[in-house]
Amino acid sequence: MLQPNHDQPALGHYALAALACTVTALIATPLRPYLDLVNIVMLFLLTVFLVSLRLGKQPAVLAAFLSVALFDFFFVPPRLTFAVADAQYLVTFIVMLAVALVTGQLTAGLRRQAEISTQEARRNIALYEMAKSLSGAMTLAHVIECSQDFLRDVIGVKSDLLLPGEQGELVSAGKHGVWYEAHVALMAYAEDRRTQRHPLTELDGVRYYTLHGSTRTRGVLVVSPLDGDIDALDADHALLEAVASLIAIALERLHYVEVAQAAQIDMASERLRSSILSALSHDLRTPLTILYGQADALALTKPPLPEKQQQAADAIREQSMRLCSLVENLLDMARLHAGQVKLRKEWQPLEEVVGAAIKLLERSLAGHMIKTALPPDLPLLEFDAVLIERVLCNLLENAIKYSPEPGTIEIKAKQVDTKVEVAVCDNGTGIPEARREKLFDMFVRGSAESPLPGVGLGLAICRAIVEAHGGEIRADDRPEGGSCFVFTLPVGNPPVIEAEAELPEVRV
Repeated sequence: MLQPNHDQPALGHYALAALACTVTALIATPLRPYLDLVNIVMLFLLTVFLVSLRLGKQPAVLAAFLSVALFDFFFVPPRLTFAVADAQYLVTFIVMLAVALVTGQLTAGLRRQAEISTQEARRNIALYEMAKSLSGAMTLAHVIECSQDFLRDVIGVKSDLLLPGEQGELVSAGKHGVWYEAHVALMAYAEDRRTQRHPLTELDGVRYYTLHGSTRTRGVLVVSPLDGDIDALDADHALLEAVASLIAIALERLHYVEVAQAAQIDMASERLRSSILSALSHDLRTPLTILYGQADALALTKPPLPEKQQQAADAIREQSMRLCSLVENLLDMARLHAGQVKLRKEWQPLEEVVGAAIKLLERSLAGHMIKTALPPDLPLLEFDAVLIERVLCNLLENAIKYSPEPGTIEIKAKQVDTKVEVAVCDNGTGIPEARREKLFDMFVRGSAESPLPGVGLGLAICRAIVEAHGGEIRADDRPEGGSCFVFTLPVGNPPVIEAEAELPEVRV
């Protein structure tokens, strides 16, 4: 730490100052016949200057008084006595003492400033090296080691880092245990997060600096001087704040590195999963199509099969149709994630695609009542009819699967500002609130232990298609029971069809 300027010099410095003045007197004595008294005075002033330069202010004061005394005793007549024959020498003594004191103090002050500048330069170099080391740190252990070494070797303090844990509590990252009041650090951390300010907290010889990053508070730096002089840290306050900022930046960078690595792993996993799904789906599609065709032909054989064989044929046809639907979902999901699906948007009414979806699932909807509520004044919408029909089919299949027979499934739409909301509602079991946010992720189902068949791809496909159209999709609970899946489509600016001009009447 930078020491204040009131440090007491060692007794050896005073002895050296006295010795320097004595040596000067001994050297100047044989030269007395050859030198004027003015030149001898200059020799003593030079000695005071050198003492102040090397030993400091207080030894320089001693050297100034000793120089005047030795000059009077050895060189001013009468010699070898402190008596003064000519009163004018008193003025010489006063001027000599004043010049010696001023010169000594100025020189010592310059020496002190030079020492401080040198020490500051060394600290700046050390701070730069620390910043460079932190910028390349790839682990938390490296950040802790680098910061603690700097604080101990350069500033002279022991330190610890308190970082937030999974539950929001502060956890010591050091290896030397907790030697401070941890609750004080927690208070400083909470205050910084609440007010976005950097409070300086001090208690029992320990200071707490919050590590404030650009997005949030990253923890608390705890420091305590090795010599126990907490007031000496005032001179290093700016440096300690700079160190805290560097540590916060390093911790924030590590956080974003971890986030980026996790994102890369997720992307790689997603690509691998999509590749596997695509390859598997292509291999299964052809035999499943053949199986479904044969099962359908068997079920429709004339004359009809015996009852048990007919039931078996119907079951084979139903399950093969379900497998075909699953394979189609897998293929669609792989194409959507690979970006191979191009939207073929056209301006068209919503009623047509709703009717097409209901007709496509006519056999599956046989045990349910379908209600539609589509206002006649709905605007034309620009969308890919095949893909939006797929969204409606997936939502209808989901409603069929999770609502009892006989049940009611309702399809309704309305315009809200610059978008149209389309809802598919059922009177089934509803959706647990804890699973709604992840319901549209791949391989996530409404109930983790549902006995109903499915792998959780239909809603993920719906979200991908709706978002590709610039819309959103969500799941809501109905007050009367069941659930509603709502997706939106932007209204846009449909083309205006001008009425044909009336033809002029032709008379024969």
